[in-house]
Amino acid sequence: MKRFLPAVVMAISSFAFGQSKPADVNTFTLANGMKFLVMEDSSIPNANMYLFYRVGSRNEYPGITGLSHFFEHMMFNGSKKFGPKQFDNTMEFNGGANNAYTTQNVTVYTDWFPASAMETMFDLESDRIANLTIDPKMVQSERGVVSSEKSTGLENSPWEQLSELIYSTAFTEHSYHWPVIGYQTDIDNWTKEDLERYFRTYYAPNNCVVVICGNVKTADVKKLADKYMASIPAQPAPPVVHLKEPEQLGERRVEFKKDLPVPYLLMGYHTPAARDSDYYALSILSDILSSGNSSRLYSALVDKKQLATSISSSFDESFDPGLFMIYGVVAKTSNETAVEKAIDEEIGKIITQGVTDRELQKVKNQKLVQLYKQLETINGKANSLGTYELFFGDYKKLFDAPAEFNKVTAADIKRVAAKYLKQTNRTIGVAKSTVK
Repeated sequence: MKRFLPAVVMAISSFAFGQSKPADVNTFTLANGMKFLVMEDSSIPNANMYLFYRVGSRNEYPGITGLSHFFEHMMFNGSKKFGPKQFDNTMEFNGGANNAYTTQNVTVYTDWFPASAMETMFDLESDRIANLTIDPKMVQSERGVVSSEKSTGLENSPWEQLSELIYSTAFTEHSYHWPVIGYQTDIDNWTKEDLERYFRTYYAPNNCVVVICGNVKTADVKKLADKYMASIPAQPAPPVVHLKEPEQLGERRVEFKKDLPVPYLLMGYHTPAARDSDYYALSILSDILSSGNSSRLYSALVDKKQLATSISSSFDESFDPGLFMIYGVVAKTSNETAVEKAIDEEIGKIITQGVTDRELQKVKNQKLVQLYKQLETINGKANSLGTYELFFGDYKKLFDAPAEFNKVTAADIKRVAAKYLKQTNRTIGVAKSTVK
């Protein structure tokens, strides 16, 4: 370990002043408000294009829940120039591939392609932004696909059901209350007018940040952006999400029965948004609890006491205050009460006794390694730049992340554990067998 630490310090220096730095990212914004981040990287002859739309399930309301995710599907179902299936076919013919994802906060479309095919990518993306076809037959067909995805996910994953229950219980006023995929009754009843209005509002160029990394020249990107994107009209700014979840004043519990061999336990604690000053300390706390076999929870619950067969935690970026989650699968020889008690004991030790310098440095090292691994590829660079631009307000903050993690002290870990991981601030969900 002592040999490893200087290497990490050297890596911090190379990240900030050598391989990648803010000046390597070129930016420009079209008159219609569409912002571009471009990072030239000729390490391979390929490129990535990421389109980050500031729209997720937090922008919906009862009656139209699930529309953000639905457009993740619809954007591949035909536009004026490229009809149904032609987006994928054209992409693949040119050696590219694509995907998309939707969260509570954003909808993101990703294209990977040979750099020589960049103009085709602009042609494809601009056509579906400007001229997406919302054909009633296609909408009906895609409703079935989404309904199947929803029912299959809930049937096969107790985590999906628990997560829905936790969010719907922990958030009583904020729009994180409903699932990203939406309510089934809303999926069944969206109207064509709902879809057209939602698309016009949120899939406008002024609600999108485009990130391109790879073997491209910024001047060429700018030229294509002017040619294909500049004529797409801007729309009025989307409504601001002003909902704020009231402080939770007591523990909440939910439970459901399912044909499961062992119980599943999920705990959600209210935590702040990504731009809060406690973000980095909470991120490190999550890894101290569950990253690797020497982490607090794995070591105590899985290794030594054998109360659980798996244990993990997560703390993700969000625009508004979200949840810090702890997931546990109960061992056959144990029960959910014992697992919950053991988790509380480990959190209590951190609050009362703190963490060791060695333990903290280990996680900081892991964080840096994870960050550098993400930035090894043009895909990781594009996704990371877009994530920091949207969630932290400026892509430049990606380059500050090593220093921000390094600034976190053992006292910070103790403080945020006491502040957020307390009983009155949490919701606990249990899924267990119907057979006793």
